[in-house]
Amino acid sequence: MLDQLWPILPVLLIILVAEFVNGWTDAPNAIATVVSTRVLSPYQAVLLATVLNTLGALSGTAVAATIGKGIVDPSIINITTVAAAMIGIIVWSCFAYYLGGIPTSESHALVAGLAGAGMATAGPSVLVWEGWRKVAIGLFFSSFLGFFGGLGIMMVLYRIFLNSKPGLVRSLFGRLQVFSAAFMAFSHGSNDGQKFIGVFTLALVLGGILPEFAVPLWVILLCAGTMGVGTATGGWKIIRTMGIRLTKLEPVHGFAAETSAALVIELATRLGIPLSTTHTISTSIMGVGSIKRFSAVRWGVAGEIAIAWVLTFPVCGLIAYFVARAISYFG
Repeated sequence: MLDQLWPILPVLLIILVAEFVNGWTDAPNAIATVVSTRVLSPYQAVLLATVLNTLGALSGTAVAATIGKGIVDPSIINITTVAAAMIGIIVWSCFAYYLGGIPTSESHALVAGLAGAGMATAGPSVLVWEGWRKVAIGLFFSSFLGFFGGLGIMMVLYRIFLNSKPGLVRSLFGRLQVFSAAFMAFSHGSNDGQKFIGVFTLALVLGGILPEFAVPLWVILLCAGTMGVGTATGGWKIIRTMGIRLTKLEPVHGFAAETSAALVIELATRLGIPLSTTHTISTSIMGVGSIKRFSAVRWGVAGEIAIAWVLTFPVCGLIAYFVARAISYFG
């Protein structure tokens, strides 16, 4: 096995770097609200996210299978395809982070990178349309269910606690938000964490290490742990953008946004649908914020986030395409 592993080891390391970047720039979305409402300190929140992200990644493999087998046809690509896709993710996510702490979707970056690198390797026929149908469903889940879920939960809470004292509401949801943040972190791991597990397993299949696509436990532990280390490194710019710049949040708002986003993500995960957790928590926060008044959401910041979402698909796809062509040409 070691003799087979050495030739693909550089690609496996690149996948782990991409997983680290996922934990560094994407996982902080899961704890942004609980930090901004000051229910938990940044270090408490990072510890919570690290543990729950890891547990979430251990909770299933349906999303991993969709990414590993359902986005591009594994029978007509090679290990170069995977490496090029990972490079696209790393370059784009780091660029957006250093540009201004703009949260990007590693989910969108991943499927776009696989598509771009796959087409460079084998042409348009490489795309598996059943998997892309799930990606389209994920866009609907993250956009509409995220926004209206946050809006709906907040409306119900307003009605229930309409005549309650503000201090009581803050105290109650200060406690409840710890649980909603844990749920959000777990759901992030269950969906986002699985995606790179799927890519890592795909690389093992392409390298001849595994005879068929079946996710080993050691791959889950390795990738989940790597994402946890990335989260522990701390994406504080992302936390500031999502939890402070986008709208002002109290614990009740954070609870509603996290609960809405986590429910949507968990539903998608159990259906094997890869979706953007960044997209989902962002729209949930927008839904929660807009119930106070439409202007409570800083739509300029929301616009920056939306532009990053729109650019992710073509930018990551093109980077991966040209990297795959360059590796093939010089290799």
